Amino acid sequence: MAITVVIADDQDMVRTGFRMILESQPDIEVLADVTDGEAALAAVARHDPDVLLLDIRMPRLDGLEVTRRLAARAGVRPRVVIVTTFDLDEYVHAALGAGASGFLLKNASPAMLVEAVRAAAVGDALVSPAITVRLLRELASGPASGRGDRAPSEPLTHREQDVVRALARGRTNNEIAAELFVSLSTVKSHLANVQAKLDARNRVEIAAWAWETGLATRTP
Repeated sequence: MAITVVIADDQDMVRTGFRMILESQPDIEVLADVTDGEAALAAVARHDPDVLLLDIRMPRLDGLEVTRRLAARAGVRPRVVIVTTFDLDEYVHAALGAGASGFLLKNASPAMLVEAVRAAAVGDALVSPAITVRLLRELASGPASGRGDRAPSEPLTHREQDVVRALARGRTNNEIAAELFVSLSTVKSHLANVQAKLDARNRVEIAAWAWETGLATRTP
């Protein structure tokens, strides 16, 4: 079954570009594209998509407010991926805190956009690599969150550690596969095992754990 998507952005070229990228994938269907936050909420109510791609700065309602309103709704709601030109830490924290399942810059590659939609659809989170690495470094150098003290239920294998290090440095699954000379399915399998061992909600929590424990910077 295809992953259904609604796109909300006030720039015509951005909406058109995202639609073309996503509709080129056999497992993704774009149900609508709209120009502002209120139209985004209406489109969600009308189409019930799996994923909502949202710009932050839009007329009437911005993407953060749309995310908050959707998070406050009872029952099934779409996963939200914020896509913006504004690389500001407060936006990232606010978006993820409001319940977004991803945060990408508009200059992210088409492959990253597709992977973010697929990750969101299965309840995972994906953040642009440059943002991820910067934020997680700050997290590791700031007050301890306690996440780094969490011991895995079983020790990570050497290969799982390799995958986690690459993930913490902002690599996508495809890039990890190429870097480690393994298949994409193998990368996904390793990440699933690590997620279970750490009882992590998503790849962002795995990366945070890697930075806080020092695994991200440790030489293999």
